[in-house]
Amino acid sequence: MTVRCLPLWFALALAVVAGPARAETDPLLDVAERHLRLQTQGLPGKVTITLGNLDPRAKLPPCTAHEAYTPAGARLMGKTHVGVRCLGPNVWNVLVPAHIRVSCSYVTTAKPLGAGQVVQPDDLLILEGDLGNLPTGIVTDPARAVGKTLRNSLGAGQPLRSDQLLAPLVIRQGQTVRLVSRGAGFAVSGEGKAVNNAAEGQVAQIRMPSGQVVSGIATADGSAEVNF
Repeated sequence: MTVRCLPLWFALALAVVAGPARAETDPLLDVAERHLRLQTQGLPGKVTITLGNLDPRAKLPPCTAHEAYTPAGARLMGKTHVGVRCLGPNVWNVLVPAHIRVSCSYVTTAKPLGAGQVVQPDDLLILEGDLGNLPTGIVTDPARAVGKTLRNSLGAGQPLRSDQLLAPLVIRQGQTVRLVSRGAGFAVSGEGKAVNNAAEGQVAQIRMPSGQVVSGIATADGSAEVNF
């Protein structure tokens, strides 16, 4: 008899077990582990994946073709789940519990820092830990923090997140800015006044002497570029 869909309680009836039960579900777990290794190969540091196993009381119908997937909303760090569905000859779906540890260095504050302060190298400490136990967007390379401005005040020893940092401004409202227009085989430049602040890579609006406002991309040297 073909099983079209398993009840939710069955899909979630999983536990970490050892011994003979693991051998019975090796193909399923192998597919799950390969999927997680593929999905986490771009993560920094050392990745360790520990999979749970099916409850030995849960007997799945035979399967010759497994397919793993990442459930909607599942994280690729910490305690999570990986889905495995059977494509045939029976049809079923289970969620396998997994624990993904990502051992890596990360950045914390060495001392209290104030909002608006520009981060310097001696403001930071490098620690080792499991990124799965840390906030999302944690900074792992101090070079990505040095020279940037803090959005808010931080106490000593706080992990630093990328959303707490502002890139330094290269264009400030009211300053004179060189605007460079580039196209195939030509480049034209002129000067105008910045209408807004902009960091490198952000859009800067420049008011030209004619009164026209032109949008360009702020560059590291404080000019703005328009490409045609």
